[in-house]
Amino acid sequence: MAIDNDAFYGDTKPLKLFASVAVPGAVGMLASSLYGLFDGIFVGQFLGQTAFAAVNLAFPFVAINFSLADLIGVGSSVPISIALGRRDRASANNYFTCACIVIVLLGIIMGAAMWLAAPALMAAMGAEGLLAEYAAQYLRVYALFSPVCTIVFAADNYLRICGKIKTSMVLNIVMSAGILLLELLFLGVFKWGIWASPLATCLGMALVVILSMAPFFTGRMTLKFCKPRFDVKILGKMVAAGSPTFLSNVAARLASIIFNTVLLAMGGEDAVTVYGVIMYVNDIVQPLLYGVCDSLQPAIGYNYGARYRTRVKKLTTYIFMAGAAISLPAAALIFALPLEISTLFLSSPSAELSAMAEFAMRLFSITFLTRWFGFAAQSFLTAINKSLSASILSTANALILPMAFLGILWQLGLTGIWLNFGLTAAAVAALAIAIFIVQRRSLLPAEDKKEA
Repeated sequence: MAIDNDAFYGDTKPLKLFASVAVPGAVGMLASSLYGLFDGIFVGQFLGQTAFAAVNLAFPFVAINFSLADLIGVGSSVPISIALGRRDRASANNYFTCACIVIVLLGIIMGAAMWLAAPALMAAMGAEGLLAEYAAQYLRVYALFSPVCTIVFAADNYLRICGKIKTSMVLNIVMSAGILLLELLFLGVFKWGIWASPLATCLGMALVVILSMAPFFTGRMTLKFCKPRFDVKILGKMVAAGSPTFLSNVAARLASIIFNTVLLAMGGEDAVTVYGVIMYVNDIVQPLLYGVCDSLQPAIGYNYGARYRTRVKKLTTYIFMAGAAISLPAAALIFALPLEISTLFLSSPSAELSAMAEFAMRLFSITFLTRWFGFAAQSFLTAINKSLSASILSTANALILPMAFLGILWQLGLTGIWLNFGLTAAAVAALAIAIFIVQRRSLLPAEDKKEA
């Protein structure tokens, strides 16, 4: 049953709306990230360090493929939410329909490209022997399922736009539970190889894609499929709105590829393994931030489109408060328990590997002292369609500043790489503050058509 978006996003008290949207969003994103965490644990424990390092080498290319789907999924969500706030359902439905078609087509093209290029990509990074073979196997399974699975995160956005917040949360939990059970079965019971890890993930995602999209095909949602009307302006708006998230994701994965290449040269497989542990830990905290911020984007976009100034201001304040509440305890926990966290992913690590992981994790923990501010700022700017400013933040955070600090800290060797994360986060927070100061007059609607 379709909800009344104005009653939900436009009339619900801001604090209640925040709780109704952000809490399930954070829980759903945490659930969806748990499969990644346990994927790392299962691969490390059942298949060993080489397989774990191979996953870390291959996954950035998988993430880039999903980022293309996010470019359209998130990019369509922003104009959809604003159109619904303006009561323009026809435009909202057309954005939705066109976006779904484009995502599937991109999945087919990128899947074919990844399948063909997998061995060459791993060789170009400097991987050899079993490490290169494992990484190519891992990448090719995702390539095979790309046309089906890449729409999974866009479908999650569309459910939340339609007010199906709890449905989104439940499906994320179902996806994670299904993937975990399949992965445990494939790796722990059947003793299959590294290819079984992405197979479990893709089967779980495919199931959730079917369950997520089925209500849209029955016409029971606020958004409905229609005869698509493609034009350059529609695609341009989707690409512009989705660019901050896309650039952030792609730039982050490009940075990971570069870091992995440097790490292989500086510290070999051990350094890549430690970097992989850091990425898995990051992928637990960041989805919580993303879940809160991304879940509130439709609400902020709707109220911005409807010109409800006070409501936009209050919802934005909640994003920043929640970001700090998630990030600061995470920083303390990572700093206090670096070795305990690292050994979840490492089966019988050597003394040298354990010492490297403990040192790296402690330096990495300072990242979350400031990352929450830049992340929340980017999410807010995306929600109100300030694509250029959000893109500046995202690319600075994901690629430009990490590469700059990589050069600046080069003489410090591996220590410079572990410090890179925290310095980048602090610099992005400062940049976000500067953007807010410069653009302060245009960040909220000029008038308030409704009291909060």
